[in-house]
Amino acid sequence: MIPLSKGSVIAKPDGNAIVWCEGAFDTSNGKTAHGLVRRTARYKVLAVVDEHLAGRDAGELLDGKPNGIRIVRYLDAALGGARAAGVAVTHFVVGLAPDGGRLPTNGRGAVLNAIEHGLNVDCGLHDYLSEDPEIADTAKHAGVTLRDVRKPPPRDKLHFFSGKISEVGAVGIAVLGTDSAVGKRTTAWLLVDALEAAGVTARLVGTGQTAWLQGVKHGLVLDSLVNDFVAGEIEHAVWSAWRDGHPAAIVLEGQGSLMNPAYPGGFELLAAGRARCVVMQHAPAREEYDGFPGFKLDPLEKQIAAVEAVSRAKVVAVTVNHEDMELAEVPAACADITKRTGLPACDVLLDGAAPVVEALRPWLENKR
Repeated sequence: MIPLSKGSVIAKPDGNAIVWCEGAFDTSNGKTAHGLVRRTARYKVLAVVDEHLAGRDAGELLDGKPNGIRIVRYLDAALGGARAAGVAVTHFVVGLAPDGGRLPTNGRGAVLNAIEHGLNVDCGLHDYLSEDPEIADTAKHAGVTLRDVRKPPPRDKLHFFSGKISEVGAVGIAVLGTDSAVGKRTTAWLLVDALEAAGVTARLVGTGQTAWLQGVKHGLVLDSLVNDFVAGEIEHAVWSAWRDGHPAAIVLEGQGSLMNPAYPGGFELLAAGRARCVVMQHAPAREEYDGFPGFKLDPLEKQIAAVEAVSRAKVVAVTVNHEDMELAEVPAACADITKRTGLPACDVLLDGAAPVVEALRPWLENKR
């Protein structure tokens, strides 16, 4: 697992978890499971359930680096492995993130099975388990907890934009992207790691359900909120991260992309979060918007121009997602991006985020 950025995460894990990602761990619909396999402060992840990939090491399949998290065929296999190791399993986490955020038909059975085995269930989809009569009743009788991560807080707990963002003295850095499911959250975490390694105090503001499941300390689940409160919740999360130790930098996890037809996002972070710098995540081999054949991806240069046209922020670097590329092709792709945009480009999963930190130094050192 990737080391955790201590200032950005909760202090104590909730328990030991099995992540359910049936049929999707090797697709972009498994990005919640991917995030949990890479890092989480909320759980110790013991295994991933995905029948057609059973027997593989999740870390090796995802990043080419074994991490000891097994992919198993069924929940029973994961529970049996945990018992053999003398480890108590406490949580079952739905690790799918399909288009539309709905629980697939086989998901209900998997959740009921987990409850019957005495596991608490955490789910970040738009189908709320606590509002499913059968699941809720089964959980009640089993004495386990259901947590619907995407269920918004009560209206009286939400924040409206107040202007208190002006109190924040940190440099706001938004990690946006040219598409959804392109790696923004992973890059945001690695950027926080790199900033701290360079001696720059930093906090992450998470904006989705996966960041919550990873144990981010400050954040919101943006796409579950009534629109009137989105700006205020972003402001409050950034302000709270600033109050937590007065870091030099606050990194905001992006959602969707400014020009994505199904998941337009990013403008709220620029406007309400008052980001000064943007890191743009991009998959050079991707030609169409994720999950929407026929919707051609807008060019990287156009998307950079759009961000700068609608905000006060400056795009300072491009980070590359190497999906559908040979690793030997990545340096040339980065060089091509730099030639076309004039911006430094790197693949943070392969090379780390130190080049991005260097691109941010003029802002971090108050030179801009």
